[in-house]
Parts: sequence; structure tokens; C-alpha cells
Amino acid sequence: MARQLEGKVAVVTGAGRGIGKAIAEAYGEAGASVCCLARTLSEIQSTAAEIEGKGGRAFAVAADVCDVDAVGTAFDQGAQALGGIDIVVINAGIIATNGPVEDSDPRKWKETLDTNLLGAYYCARAAIPYLRRRGGGKIITVGSGLGHRGRPGGSAYSSSKAGLWMLTRVLAQELAQHRISVNELVPGPVRTSMSTGVAGPAGQAPFADTEWFKSPADVVPLALFLAAQPDFGPTAQSYSLMRRDG
Repeated sequence: MARQLEGKVAVVTGAGRGIGKAIAEAYGEAGASVCCLARTLSEIQSTAAEIEGKGGRAFAVAADVCDVDAVGTAFDQGAQALGGIDIVVINAGIIATNGPVEDSDPRKWKETLDTNLLGAYYCARAAIPYLRRRGGGKIITVGSGLGHRGRPGGSAYSSSKAGLWMLTRVLAQELAQHRISVNELVPGPVRTSMSTGVAGPAGQAPFADTEWFKSPADVVPLALFLAAQPDFGPTAQSYSLMRRDG
């Protein structure tokens, strides 16, 4: 793998498994020092060990993205350990509830919004001062096609990802003057622990009959592309790996 991120420092949330783990390890191979952030310390320590085992540099820090103070401390620790922050991948997310709004559990609905939207806001807010000190950088939010079009039974997740897409666009406008680009990566359906039980016959996604379930590794090329763009490169854009629009 080309080392197009040599000398950069990246923070990847949800780096203990799935898409976040794949991106963190790929960034490490591409030359970045990687701060692996998630709730479960053992998982991110494993990711960090994989990066270091291939000659990279990594730092694992446990934090719940729903805790604003913990997020701030984690970013402070990561920046101190690795020398700054250039790239932030906001990936941590959950699906805490499915089903019609009428039958939904308000606590699970709120939990989904707290993690997927408020947690993203906390991470972006914590990262901005460090990115500005570097004179530019990248924020990559991991969104969803459901945040652009919705789906019956998915009100909490779709609403959280719709909010994330709008946060991405607003941040891009606010930070353009500081050479910080902010873009959304929409992976489409990916085989992770969060997608367990979602796959239809022959690996098809029941919500899109022309879609297919990818592996986390399939998301890596686009994540690398966005991280390697110039600081005055594309911003406020949504990049999708889905076969259907949105």
C-alpha cells in the first residue's frame, strides 16, 4: 500500500471493529499515526497492536462518544501522544432500535441519536482546535443512505444520519476558511456486527434489491482517497459506495 498519509495523525472512532478497524489499520499502513478510539479498550488495543505489528504507530484510548468530557480528554491524550491531529474519521455508531415510531422505545430512540449525532458533534468539536493548529485537515463522517432517503421502521437511525449529513455540510462551511475539509462517506450495507440479522437471501439487503453487503475492507479505498485529498480539496460532499443514489 502506498504511504500517502506519511507524517499525518488520524483519529478513528469506533476503531475496535468493523469499518472503523479496517480504516484505522489501512491508515496505519499508509503511514499515518493512528489514535484508535472506542468504548472497549481491549478491542482498540488489538487494532493498535495490528498497526504496530506492521511497523506503524498507534495509540489506543477508551471513551464513550456520548460523554462530552471523555471525548475531550481522549482527543487531548491522542494529540499529546502522537503529536497533533490531521484527520478525524467519525465512525462510531449504533442501531439501538427498529420498528414503527408508534411502537418505539423513547430511551432507545434517544440512545441512537446520542451516539450517532450528538457523539459526532462532540468529536468534531473536540478535534477542530487541533486541526486548526495544523493549518488544515480532514473530517470524514461515516453516514448512511438512510440519512438521505429514510426507511419505514428506521426512524431513529435515519434521523440520526440525516442530522449527521447536515452537520457535515455546516461544518464544511464553517471550517473552509481554516483549510479543513468535511465530507461524508456513505458505505452502503457492510457486513459488521451491526448488520447481523439484516442480510436477505443471497446476501442481498432487504431495503435495496440491487445492493450487496460489502466487507469493511471494501470501504477502505474511499476512506484513503478522502484522507489524502488536498486541504483545499472537495468539501461538503457525500461520497457513496451504494449502487443506488442517496
